[in-house]
Amino acid sequence: MQTITKIHKVAAFTAGALGGNPAGVMIRSALPEEAAMQRIAAEMGYSETVFAAPTGDGWRVRYFSPDGEVPFCGHATIALGAVLAQQNGDGIFPLTTNHARVTVEAQSKGGQGSAALQSPATASAPAPAALVTAALALFGYRLADLDDRIPPAIANGGANHLVLALASREQLRAMRYQLADGRSLMRAHGLATISLVHAETLQRFHARNPFASGGVYEDPATGAAAAALGGYLRDLDWPHGGAIDIVQGEDMGAPCHLRVEISGQAGSSIRVSGNARMLGD
Repeated sequence: MQTITKIHKVAAFTAGALGGNPAGVMIRSALPEEAAMQRIAAEMGYSETVFAAPTGDGWRVRYFSPDGEVPFCGHATIALGAVLAQQNGDGIFPLTTNHARVTVEAQSKGGQGSAALQSPATASAPAPAALVTAALALFGYRLADLDDRIPPAIANGGANHLVLALASREQLRAMRYQLADGRSLMRAHGLATISLVHAETLQRFHARNPFASGGVYEDPATGAAAAALGGYLRDLDWPHGGAIDIVQGEDMGAPCHLRVEISGQAGSSIRVSGNARMLGD
């Protein structure tokens, strides 16, 4: 396997030639020290930088936001897959995170690529009432603003996300909050993000993902939250028809598209796919 020492910059889950969520990708023969990875992620300033090193039949990976390590990051995994395909040829790459074994299947075509990750196992549970009340207050929403078809939940597809489904697209577009307050709330409850979603149709969702726990106001595309949402919809017996599309980043001026494929097996991995674009090194 070929390794590189520079940091690649990749936009993941792009909508055609536009948008995407930028991630840093560093591949080394061995992972840097933890303090060095944290420093590099902070200097990069992206919501996530992924570090990878070859091990056995695959790659050992760790993910860092500017404010700390996270257990799993979808868009950085898509970005890593695009770089691995560019460096090693198209294929399926086994990845070992801090807590799980996952894969990313990727194809590269020059400065463009596509990838599909298989998330860790999924799980969901009703969100505690006190957390829901605090989260609604954070954004200035009311219980009446929620879509009662998708009750508030803690959903996990590699990391914990609070899912709040809003009844209208307008309320999602109007999302605002104070970063420091969001950071305190998310860290107190072990949340990677708060996943605000709106079901335009049964198979098409709009999403916004405040990521204050990592020091980032909002992510343009969030593959881990998409996997968690897919698992939760399966647990709800939502009529997803085997897949949903998530549109994200539009309200940030960075349109993104995520395809989420949902099998019928409870708790099983979710496949999240999208396109990627190299931004330069």
